[in-house]
Amino acid sequence: MSIKRIDAGARMSGAVIHGNTVYLAGQVGEGESVTEQCKSALAEVDRLLAAAGSNKSKILQTLIYLSDMSYFGEMNAAWEAWVDPANTPARATSEAKLAAPKYKVEFTVTAAID
Repeated sequence: MSIKRIDAGARMSGAVIHGNTVYLAGQVGEGESVTEQCKSALAEVDRLLAAAGSNKSKILQTLIYLSDMSYFGEMNAAWEAWVDPANTPARATSEAKLAAPKYKVEFTVTAAID
């Protein structure tokens, strides 16, 4: 099977397609609040999925990293406003240090492609 890379760079690609699956790099967002960062990051998830020929209804798994678990409720509210309620993916949320202190949340997504 061939491999297609989207937004390929020297260090990483924004997404990689193999077969009928797309793997997104971890997405962080801009803004001060967790809600703003979630909305920004999830908009980028939407963009990358569309570029791969997929969409949020086809997400298989999402791994969510929070810089502090105290953000869990705020992140869940943003997630629930965005996710396709008829097609919720498998999901895990963990606390982790993120790439820079300004980041509060990161989403890593795997999705199917028709």
